[in-house]
Amino acid sequence: MADTLEFNEIYQEVKGSMNDGRLRLSRQGVIFKNSKTGKVDNIQASELAEGVWRRVALGHGLKLLTKNGHVYKYDGFRESEFDKLSDFFKAHYCLELAEKDLCVKGWNWGTVRFGGQLLSFDIGEQPVFEIPLSNVSQCTTGKNEVTLEFHQNDDAEVSLMEVRFYVPPTQEDGVDPVEAFAQNVLSKADVIQATGDAICIFRELQCLTPRGRYDIRIYPTFLHLHGKTFDYKIPYTTVLRLFLLPHKDQRQMFFVISLDPPIKQGQTRYHFLILLFSKDEDISLTLNMNEEEVEKRFEGRLTKNMSGSLYEMVSRVMKALVNRKITVPGNFQGHSGAQCITCSYKASSGLLYPLERGFIYVHKPPVHIRFDEISFVNFARGTTTTRSFDFEIETKQGTQYTFSSIEREEYGKLFDFVNAKKLNIKNRGLKEGMKQSYDEYADSDEDQHDAYLERMKEEGKIREENANDSSDGSGEETDSSFNPGEEDDDVAEEFDSNASASSSSGDGDSDRDDKKPAKKAKIVKDRKPRKKQPESKKGKDPNAPKRPMSAYMLWLNANREKIKSDHPGISITDLSKKAGELWKAMSKEKKEEWDRKAEDARRDYEKAMKEYSVGSKADSHRGEKSKKKKKKQEKQVKGKGDKKGATSKSSSSKSPAKGMSDSFKSKEFVSSDESSSAESKKEDSEDEGAASPAPSSEDSASGSD
Repeated sequence: MADTLEFNEIYQEVKGSMNDGRLRLSRQGVIFKNSKTGKVDNIQASELAEGVWRRVALGHGLKLLTKNGHVYKYDGFRESEFDKLSDFFKAHYCLELAEKDLCVKGWNWGTVRFGGQLLSFDIGEQPVFEIPLSNVSQCTTGKNEVTLEFHQNDDAEVSLMEVRFYVPPTQEDGVDPVEAFAQNVLSKADVIQATGDAICIFRELQCLTPRGRYDIRIYPTFLHLHGKTFDYKIPYTTVLRLFLLPHKDQRQMFFVISLDPPIKQGQTRYHFLILLFSKDEDISLTLNMNEEEVEKRFEGRLTKNMSGSLYEMVSRVMKALVNRKITVPGNFQGHSGAQCITCSYKASSGLLYPLERGFIYVHKPPVHIRFDEISFVNFARGTTTTRSFDFEIETKQGTQYTFSSIEREEYGKLFDFVNAKKLNIKNRGLKEGMKQSYDEYADSDEDQHDAYLERMKEEGKIREENANDSSDGSGEETDSSFNPGEEDDDVAEEFDSNASASSSSGDGDSDRDDKKPAKKAKIVKDRKPRKKQPESKKGKDPNAPKRPMSAYMLWLNANREKIKSDHPGISITDLSKKAGELWKAMSKEKKEEWDRKAEDARRDYEKAMKEYSVGSKADSHRGEKSKKKKKKQEKQVKGKGDKKGATSKSSSSKSPAKGMSDSFKSKEFVSSDESSSAESKKEDSEDEGAASPAPSSEDSASGSD
């Protein structure tokens, strides 16, 4: 027979809710680990008193009773597993696994039986329901009635608030049955009553969650937080873990108490109690117990008189009373030397502590994530700046936590830590730009060689050099093609109304016309490069020399097949990673050989590039000449068509002075005589233009003179 039995997806009944987890039975005892909280229940084999197998709502269940009265219930078994469990109990625990069915008659009268910490309501020999007395928060009595009130459970969808029992009166031995019932309940119930004096009191401690200053009174079974507005009573049984965390400034300490179930204030739930201490605060503490009681109860963990730092005293007392270990940061050390990382979670900034078995974030809101519930982690680029990155954690239940605004320098340390803990690192939904940024972070880690990043850097350098070469060549072409005289001619042709004015107007008018072409020439100058930009973007010239490869890429091309043969079936990414490792491990002498080859390739490339650039410039020069010639021909054709209109306009002006004065006079300054004479002259000139043939360009020029 096997020494151990393991069951997954087993549910433990705790305060009305079913908590899933894993159950393991061994020779030493029974261990159940809660999947949600990570809490472990350990029942020694010597403590087991009874085992009961019964049918429940979720299949079949196992109820274990211990010799000290504790009851543990586990559901989710299959009927076929009974024989295996029964044989295991007989062989290793010397117990008979009894089969008992619940009574389903529906009667509401019967017999109450108290056994250990369990109240059982029976009809005949069969139990109807059972109530763990540790769930009872209050017990009140009436004339013939006993009312039990229960602790609320936030994890349960429906909570049982109270149960009332009617106790018929009897006169046996003069004992009131109602009082006897209530005393049996109260002796085992978890009723918090601040009776007696506190063991010790810590005054005015700064509490971050819930916020405020509280007096902490330490009682034997519970912790009492007394503030100006609220009071909280926290049983030690609800404390899951204790953390002592140094602040990043090295002058303060966080003391964190993890609670399940949490303390409540209205609709707010506090799963963590966070205290903040200054390292400089000292205290002398005297316990409200005699030395014999202290020695008997705490077995040397505490003494009657103690002194030291305030945070040390609080953590020491809590450790002794709760009987749980205090978790401190492990060997992680950030870029600044601190044991934590500054980051933001949701809207608040705080500190993330990588621990030996999980992560904890303080302080608003506090988050504790165990390694065994993490599905994967993800490093992503920050949304607002490249100087920071985000650290994402997704649990097996699908919950995602994003810690943002982490300094870029922390990446290497955090990546090493996550890698050492063998957590699954998975990048999801990253674009090309983000992937490159992620690789930049990987480059900050000195233990890894990034082949992809090195290749990108080499190609970036070569692109930059080519851009500089092309910009020099395009600058020369622009300078050689730009001719101020030609630009003026172009403008004069584009704007035909200015062409005649510039040839027929006097000194004052020529000044105005000179300004216009200068302005237009500037516009044309700006347009020229824009026309050439699409030509430069058409694509790479197939005749252009190919860029040289780096030393690493030359080596990789020469050894790629060898790596594939040494590692059959290797993927492209793994091959690249393996090549990077081999290149990094290569000796300096061997690398120098490939460096020389890369240098030779670069020199050949530069030589070929010079020859190519000279040839391309000659071709572009010939192209420019043909364009100018074509343009000149177009000007001549266009000029012949416009000569007739230009001549008629020039002949209408008798003298330059008169034409200039007419062009500058407004209507209000023109007299009726002048206007009539001007109209008559205009009509005469129009008649002459219609009757006489068009003169040649030489005649028009002499006439204007």
